[in-house]
Amino acid sequence: MVKGLYQALRMLWRKPRNVPDLKQRLIKWRKEPVITRVKKPTRIDRARSLGYKAKQGFVVVRIRIKKGGRKRPQIKKGRVPKKSGQVKFTPAKSLKRIAEERVARKYPNMEVLNSYYLAEDGQNKYYEVILVDRAHPVIRADKKLRGIIKHRGRVFRGKTSAGKKSKKKK
Repeated sequence: MVKGLYQALRMLWRKPRNVPDLKQRLIKWRKEPVITRVKKPTRIDRARSLGYKAKQGFVVVRIRIKKGGRKRPQIKKGRVPKKSGQVKFTPAKSLKRIAEERVARKYPNMEVLNSYYLAEDGQNKYYEVILVDRAHPVIRADKKLRGIIKHRGRVFRGKTSAGKKSKKKK
């Protein structure tokens, strides 16, 4: 059976160690700023399936986020309670949702459409977030995106796929 290009790309990314030059990319990404705007999606098949279109008003941003749970600030005064809950304190949100929210704060004039997993190393996870410019005339003319640009702060209301998933768990 003949596979299409996107299907072949999807199969390649299913086991990321098969992706050529991924280790070198991770080394390069580690040295870049935490939130970096990219010209085009690294995983075009995944981006297109989540609503990305190669036209004006769409922006793709790569974000690096630390793996693992959060450590609470330590109590400095008096005794140290045994049950102070310093470690194993994990937020109810996934790292993907936290990444989307951080990008949304960095780009306040844009709306988060969706995001997808890229790669991870020992310390970090890398995601790419698809953003839509609400004020762009090309986006305003698109009938499919009118619902997205009508209301602000989709990511903070749990309207992305990561947000819907974490809302179900509660």
